[in-house]
Amino acid sequence: MIALVLGGARSGKSEVAESLAARLAAEVAGGSVTYVATAADPGDDPEWAARIAVHRERRPPGWRTLEAGAGDDLALVLGSLEGVVLVDSLGSWLAGREGYGADGAALCRALLARTSPTVVVSEEVGLGVHPSSAAGRRFRDALGALNQQVAEVADPVWLVVAGRCLPLARRDGDPGGVWL
Repeated sequence: MIALVLGGARSGKSEVAESLAARLAAEVAGGSVTYVATAADPGDDPEWAARIAVHRERRPPGWRTLEAGAGDDLALVLGSLEGVVLVDSLGSWLAGREGYGADGAALCRALLARTSPTVVVSEEVGLGVHPSSAAGRRFRDALGALNQQVAEVADPVWLVVAGRCLPLARRDGDPGGVWL
């Protein structure tokens, strides 16, 4: 199973994904989850460090955390992991990549090759204010394209708004797989 959980800033998408990963781990992997954290090192940004700390504190003590920064090939990272994996998030990972470049096809192949469930979190950037800079527009376009590629191989896909989950049907109207 590849589940994609999309949402805007502060939508509750990470908490939904964490709950799903915990449930999947209890059902199929004896509670084991590897949390692939993609957020950049906060450096001297206390607000960013506080956000990361909240995410860390929410994780159960038995979960393994793997930091995967912008320089890491996420497809290779996924290929090396067993058990339930939670990737949080594609947007953080993509934001740090040179020119917002990512091999979406390779990422999708790695997701499809996994034999255990994978939960992927990503930001839905198409619902916000039109970016005022060229870099903002390039990021929005790159993440939108990557989200579409992952959504093509994911089943199910959810959109989280205000902590509530909306199941997203496939392009052909098929409602897809498991729902929360």
